[in-house]
Amino acid sequence: MQVGNTAYVLGCAALVMLMTPGLAFFYGGMVRAKSVLNMMMMSVVCLGVVGLVWVLGGFSLAFGDSTGGLIGNLDLAGLRDTTTVVGGDAGIPLQVFAMFQLMFAVITAALLSGAVADRARFWPFALFIALWTVLVYVPLAHWIFAFDGFVGESGGWMANTLGALDFAGGTAVEINSGASALALALVLGRRRGWPQQPMRPHNLPAVLLGAGLLWFGWFGFNAGSALAAGAVAGNAFVTTMTASAAAVLSWLALEHRLDGRPTSLGAASAAVAGLVGITPACGYVDTFGALAIGLLAGVVCQLAIRLKYRLGYDDSLDVVAIHGVGGLLGMLMLGFVATNAVNDAGADGLLYGGGPAQLGKQVVAVLATAAFAFGVSFLLAWLIRATIGFRVDAEIEAEGIDEAEHAETAYDYTPLTTTGRSLGAARTEETTG
Repeated sequence: MQVGNTAYVLGCAALVMLMTPGLAFFYGGMVRAKSVLNMMMMSVVCLGVVGLVWVLGGFSLAFGDSTGGLIGNLDLAGLRDTTTVVGGDAGIPLQVFAMFQLMFAVITAALLSGAVADRARFWPFALFIALWTVLVYVPLAHWIFAFDGFVGESGGWMANTLGALDFAGGTAVEINSGASALALALVLGRRRGWPQQPMRPHNLPAVLLGAGLLWFGWFGFNAGSALAAGAVAGNAFVTTMTASAAAVLSWLALEHRLDGRPTSLGAASAAVAGLVGITPACGYVDTFGALAIGLLAGVVCQLAIRLKYRLGYDDSLDVVAIHGVGGLLGMLMLGFVATNAVNDAGADGLLYGGGPAQLGKQVVAVLATAAFAFGVSFLLAWLIRATIGFRVDAEIEAEGIDEAEHAETAYDYTPLTTTGRSLGAARTEETTG
């Protein structure tokens, strides 16, 4: 066992865990003040729900020996045989690898909350996440992350039979969350009053704080996927920074051109779009490939947000446009800008002397992921809506979800008083004698 690699992956897992509270701030600031706690709670509960599902059987089904390349087994349920070392030369203990992968599952589930902001009941959402983790995330993780011989003897079809490239989750995390979010948004329907009524973010500083935490944690997400502190991890770190920086500038330039001003919400969204786009590619492209992906992500994801108003689906916080479209862009761009020069486990894309075969593999992976995630997520959401109900009542939606679902509010608007006088008046009297 290589102690250095173990410490490296543990540190990266901690960074990725930070992304979930970061997402809570990011999403919480984007909604109206009357539902911010509910929005943040839907991120926090994923740590509990997905954490237990993963330890009890999710990890084993995702990374255990494969059945037909579709799903693993339960030999590792409860994280048994925790002294096992996996990953060949990397020498990562099974527990460490399992916890690193858990953080991927948690943040992917939390992303879905952005599609149903301001209108979803808390416990039905938690139930949806538990079922969705087992029935959607776990199979997709097995398909693309379970390499033959890494944990079990056999792994998933997308990585081992098809040969699609996905370094850190363009399929299982990004396209999956985008397609699943679209299904949720369609089943729950539009927010009442959308798009006629303005539903502006109530706290842009919180949005920027959340984006910063996400950007910070994403280095662990992408560079940590190398599972060793070496050249591939270093390249993933560089390309992650490059793509996100490029996305910020291209997004703000387009936003200024179309709307007359660059905005803080645009900058935060742009950073995430660039991070999403580079996620599947960070370990397979060089700096110039990352630059191209980032520039495109800043433009394409912004245009995709604008498109939702024409198509009429209410993906409240733009999970589809940023994660779904951004992940699709990154996966397809691998067919053009991947290069063996940075990772001999990858391939050469069309612009680096390769043929069209890799692009074709990327297309198959994208279509299979989107179709599977959307179909199963739609069915799960529909079943929950039809049985226990998924959406809050119209009166609660109008007044705000926080008090109805959690008996709390994020902000106390009641004036503070001292013996019947306002606190401000009392302090004024004290200071003026």
